[in-house]
Amino acid sequence: MKYTKKPRIILVPYPAQGHVNPMQKLALTLISHGFEPVIVLPQYIHHKIVPHVESQDDQIEWISVPDGLEKDTTPDFFAAEFAMENSMPSHLESMVHEFEDDGGVVCLVVDLLASWAIEVATRCGVPAAGFWPAMFATYRLIAAVPDMIRSGLISDSGFPQHQGEVCFLPDFPILSTEDLPWLIGTTAAKKARFKFWKRTMERSRNLKWLLVNSFPNEGKSESQIHLVTKDSQETPHVLPIAPLFKQNYIANTPTFWEEDLSCLEWLDTQNPNSVLYISFGSWVSPIGEAKVKSLAMALEASRRPFIWVLKSNWQDGLPIGFLGRVSKQGKVVSWAPQLAVLQHESVGCYLTHCGWNSTMEAIQFRKRLLCYPVAGDQFVNCAYIVQEWRVGLRLNGFSEKDLEEGLCRVMEDMEMESTLRKLSERIMGKEECSRVAFNMKGFVEDIKKEASSF
Repeated sequence: MKYTKKPRIILVPYPAQGHVNPMQKLALTLISHGFEPVIVLPQYIHHKIVPHVESQDDQIEWISVPDGLEKDTTPDFFAAEFAMENSMPSHLESMVHEFEDDGGVVCLVVDLLASWAIEVATRCGVPAAGFWPAMFATYRLIAAVPDMIRSGLISDSGFPQHQGEVCFLPDFPILSTEDLPWLIGTTAAKKARFKFWKRTMERSRNLKWLLVNSFPNEGKSESQIHLVTKDSQETPHVLPIAPLFKQNYIANTPTFWEEDLSCLEWLDTQNPNSVLYISFGSWVSPIGEAKVKSLAMALEASRRPFIWVLKSNWQDGLPIGFLGRVSKQGKVVSWAPQLAVLQHESVGCYLTHCGWNSTMEAIQFRKRLLCYPVAGDQFVNCAYIVQEWRVGLRLNGFSEKDLEEGLCRVMEDMEMESTLRKLSERIMGKEECSRVAFNMKGFVEDIKKEASSF
């Protein structure tokens, strides 16, 4: 650990790529406000990313916490949950006490999916702020679970009481009852995930602040601005702080895997707006072997240029001879520098799982979206992309007909380019950046007042 006289803030992300990245960007923002940020990671991911980020940016201190997992393991959701609940709290608590000899810690910023750290902050007497790395609409949906149980929409264990399409909240797009964020995996897994979310919301109930990696007025209704900025004694003060990402953050975004930079050279040889970029995210297993094969055959039949991010262990499921046959048409890589790919002029469309970071990055660089949500909040994000913002289209499958019709519809939609431009300006423009700066300034002032009262 390094020691400093600057006020120190500990940030605790959930241990997944899509959570660490926005937390790092928040840390960089806090540096500009005079804080010393410390990001705490479990051992199993710390060693993957720290050599990359520390070689480019030494302003953030990255500290590893023992996780109780076997070396070189990649845990699933439940193994990571067990490590967070049973191994990491005592080590974080010791860390907070160790810092007491050097000015202490003025705040813990805790990813709500790592809610165990809220209890550590309480025991240590340190103010805690929640961090929601996704769309605020998903938070609203999960926070409404008690109301959904009372109204009979879901059971006490989180299962829909009927099947079909529902508007779960006012000013909310229509969702299928199968699209709720905790309905992933087996029946037992769904029950366990629902329990996880109920515990998360219970722990976060008394937080004073909730920093949200999203923007006011996510949907069409101006009333959402008031919902986002509502401040009451019963709920945290919600502060939208997106966009957190800036152009100069691209070079030192942490990555868990080695990026294949050859895809950028290949993009330089393609025509503008001609390439389909395909990626289904970093932590959810891909679409399944049968769908991988189906998509591969559809891509080959389309004869359209493409870049497909597909982990090496899933490439074994590609059709025999596929990689050789499409070597001139496209590229299949294990991991890509996504921000650099999305800002490239050759990329015209993004086939995505609708993860929140990917969604925001695509809008930033005005890329049309073909949507195939896989799990969690991705269904909510997809509903906004398609129904509210109208900057993409949802695919129902990966047959040749599905892909070709989807690409034709999304690329030939004359209004979508204008809609994307307006949405990007709305999110990335001066007015929105001013709101973010105002919210961050208010949060920083609150933290400094809390620190002065210690």
